[in-house]
Amino acid sequence: MASLIELANPTRFMRLSSRLLPWFVGAAALLLAVGFYLAFFVAPADYQQGETIRIMFVHVPAAWLALMFYSMMAVSALGTLVWRHPLADVAQKAAAPIGACFALICLITGALWGKPMWGTYWVWDARLTSVLVLFLIYLGIMALWRTLDDPSRAGRAVAILTLVGFVNVPIIKFSVDWWNTLHQPASVFRAGGPSIHPAMLWPLLILAVGFTLLALALHLVAMRAEIMRRRVRTLTIFEAERLDRLAAEVAI
Repeated sequence: MASLIELANPTRFMRLSSRLLPWFVGAAALLLAVGFYLAFFVAPADYQQGETIRIMFVHVPAAWLALMFYSMMAVSALGTLVWRHPLADVAQKAAAPIGACFALICLITGALWGKPMWGTYWVWDARLTSVLVLFLIYLGIMALWRTLDDPSRAGRAVAILTLVGFVNVPIIKFSVDWWNTLHQPASVFRAGGPSIHPAMLWPLLILAVGFTLLALALHLVAMRAEIMRRRVRTLTIFEAERLDRLAAEVAI
C-alpha cells in the first residue's frame, strides 16, 4: 500500500516508469521472438485443425489481455471513486485503447480461426457475443472520455460505467460452462491441468508473457503521455488566467 501511495506522486511515477520501460520493451521483444519461433517452426500442426491451430498463439493472449486490461480498469475505477488515487483515472484512460485493440484482435483472429473450424466467420455464440459486447464497452468508455472536457468529471463518469460493464467479464469467462456453446472450454487454466501438449503449451505461455509485457509497456507510455497532456492543460489554464488578470489590470 505504501508503494501505491508513493506512486500517487506523478513525478515519482514518471521517474520510475522511465526506468522500467526499457526493461519491459527488451524482455517483451525477446520473449515474442522466442515464442513466435517456437510457435511457427517448432510446435507441430494439430492433428484435427492442421496449421490453423497457429492462430491460437495470437488469439488466446489477445483474449487474456482484453480481459486483464478491463479488470485493471475496474480496479482503477475503484481507485478513482473510493480511494481517490490521483493516477487512477490516468491509468484507466490509458488502458482503454490498449484493451480495445486486444479485444479487436481477439475478434478478428477468432473469426479467421472459426471459418475453417465452424464453416463461418461468425456465429452468435455466447463467448463470441460477450467479447463483442466487451469491445463495444471499450469503445463507449473511450467515447465518454472524449465527451467530457474536465478530467476529474470524466474520470468519475467513466469509473461508474466501467464498474457497471465489469459484469460482462465473468460472463465471458464462464459462458462456455453456463451455456452450450461452440467455443471450446478452458484448456490451459483448468482443474485437471492443461490439456494442450507441451510442444504447443510452452510457446503459448511464452507469447502470453511477451504480449503482456508489451501491453504493460504501452500502458506506461500512454500513462506518461496523459500525465504530460494534463500538465500542459494545467499550464495553459494558468497562463490564460494570468493573461486575463493582466488584461483586467490594464483596463483599470
